[in-house]
Order: sequence, then structure tokens, then C-alpha cells
Amino acid sequence: MLSPQLYALLVKALVETLHMVAVSGLIGTLLGLPLGVMLAVTGRGELLQNRLFNAVVGTIVNMTRSTPFIILVVAIIPFTRLVTGTSIGTNAAIVPLTVAATPFIARVVENAIREVDRGLIEAAQAMGATPFQIIRKVLLPEAMPAVVMGLTLSAVSLIGYSAMVGAVGGGGLGDLGIRYGYQRFLPEVMLAVVVVLIVLVQLVQSTGDWIARRVNKRNLKS
Repeated sequence: MLSPQLYALLVKALVETLHMVAVSGLIGTLLGLPLGVMLAVTGRGELLQNRLFNAVVGTIVNMTRSTPFIILVVAIIPFTRLVTGTSIGTNAAIVPLTVAATPFIARVVENAIREVDRGLIEAAQAMGATPFQIIRKVLLPEAMPAVVMGLTLSAVSLIGYSAMVGAVGGGGLGDLGIRYGYQRFLPEVMLAVVVVLIVLVQLVQSTGDWIARRVNKRNLKS
């Protein structure tokens, strides 16, 4: 059993983790969603073909995604200081979490849109719909279940990343597990942190699955 003091620290760390994941996930979605749409529709033979834009942005996205997260955290410390005024703490951790989430979400959205039946796109074009009307009324609604599942996966990944930033003073459950569970040899704290993270991931995954079913037009029609 945890002492009242350790229990209070666990609750505080959970709140910090939820704050980091929620803010970085929201900003990452606001940036990654339109970026993913543009990557999907600017490819060869797509609605707004622009191979130069697609190649340049795609390369940047791939470079960011291929960088191990813990290295990314250290590499962008100057940028983190510029944005938040510090490189440690919960608010500082949001910066690398957002940088990591944005390209991941962009690729998720891009893949979801590319999976939409091209027959629907051709039908909309035959009825005289503009590219932006097709994006808004065909591509996004049809891709929404896959997008929601992708965002759920992104949120789960962010929970794992938020634990990793604890190793560099980012706060949250990871920081609590390292400082108390590992450095102070309190296995009950480490166990509590692991259990809370597992429960949190399960809640996020279950919620995402439920939302995906709700927005799935096929389920609504059946």
C-alpha cells in the first residue's frame, strides 16, 4: 500500500500526464490533420497533385518520425526553451510530444484518406463537385472511422512518450516512477505507476473503439 504522501504524488503525476497527453494530442491533431489531408490529395494523380510539395513535406515528416523520441527530446531543447522558457517540467515536455505526434497523425490521416473507395471520388467528380467539396463531404466522412482509430493509437503512443520524458525531467508518471520507484528503491511506487498507465491505455483504447463505431456509416446503416 502507498502512504498518503506517495498517493498524493501519484495523483499529481497522473494529472500531469493527462495534461501533457491532452494538450500535445490536441495541438498535434490540429496540425497533423490538415497536413495529412494535404499529403493525401497532393500525391501523384490525386485531386490537388503537387509533387514538389508532397515530396518536401513527406520527407520532413519521415525524418521526424524516424528520429527516436528520447533523441528528439534532447535535440530540440533550444526550441523548447524558446517556446516555454525552460527545458524541464510538464509544459516543456508538451513541445517534443507535439513535435512527435504531428507527423505521426499526419501519416495516419493520409493513409486513412487513401483507403477511401476511388469510386466515391469519381462519382463526386462526375456530379461536378470541386476538390475541396470532395475533401470535406466525401474523403473526411468516409475516412473518419480510420482517422479516429489512428488518433486513438496516437494517444496511446503519447502516453508511452509522456512516461519517457520523465527520464529528462518532464514530470508525470514516468518521472514519479524513476525518482521514487527506481532511484529510491520503492517497488510499490513503480508497480502503481505501471498499473495506472495500463488502466489509462485501456480507457483510451476502449473510448477510441467506441467513437470509431459511432462514426462508422456502415454500422449506422445496418
